[in-house]
Amino acid sequence: MKRVLTIQDISCLGKCSLTIALPVISALGSETVILPTAVLSTHTMFKGFTCKDLSDQIEPIAEHWKKEKVRFDAIYTGYLGTIEQIDQIKAMFEAFRDDNTLIVVDPVMADNGKLYPAFDLDYAKKNAKLCAEADIIVPNITEASFMTGIEYREEYDEGYIRELLAGLNELGAGISVLTGVSLEKGRTGVMGYDSRNGEYFTYQNQRIDAAYHGTGDLFSSTVVGEIMKGKDWKDALRIAADHTANTIEVTLRNPDKPWYGVDFEATIPALIEME
Repeated sequence: MKRVLTIQDISCLGKCSLTIALPVISALGSETVILPTAVLSTHTMFKGFTCKDLSDQIEPIAEHWKKEKVRFDAIYTGYLGTIEQIDQIKAMFEAFRDDNTLIVVDPVMADNGKLYPAFDLDYAKKNAKLCAEADIIVPNITEASFMTGIEYREEYDEGYIRELLAGLNELGAGISVLTGVSLEKGRTGVMGYDSRNGEYFTYQNQRIDAAYHGTGDLFSSTVVGEIMKGKDWKDALRIAADHTANTIEVTLRNPDKPWYGVDFEATIPALIEME
């Protein structure tokens, strides 16, 4: 059985970060080890949430794992709450990476043309250096813009997406993937570039007029889980895009109309059967 370490926060209520990554990657057949960077009472779309930074626990946990001679088939990072944690996670890569360890970085820090309130440009530049250590990175267009210094655009064509991918490639990751890419009206998806062979990959599915917190985490977790099952990166992206869209559709049909996260629990059986 493959073993995946995922490093991100725990929002006790809210369906995102580790509370998505752990069940999804586990359901896809990999042992999932977690390293929480912070504990929040809810995710940040709720008002008045509490937050406990766990930066002081990262090094002791790593040291214990070293003594136990733990190894990982993949290390997948998501939301990192402080700029200092980025250096800590780079040290984790150095300590636990071997020739067969896949590193996946989702540089969660921005959307819709703006950085999240907790972050600034220094954080974005630091995240770019973390991406340089990765085999696969999966930023959205806003995050790619901040990391590459390329102007963010609401309206764009394929040439602009290729420009962003070229900028991401210069950071040093093996495969750069842009999420939330819409190349024609009514459709959205992903576009990726493999720097090892110069290959591009584009996948678009139907755009659903709804937005939920945690869908990026669902997408990235699915990609990691599918690659660990043996899928190549292109098939993993396709499955993750379709699964995320299906989960949004299922959530929209829920009569309770959840607002704070998608009903990913209901679609795990369908994900397991997807090919």
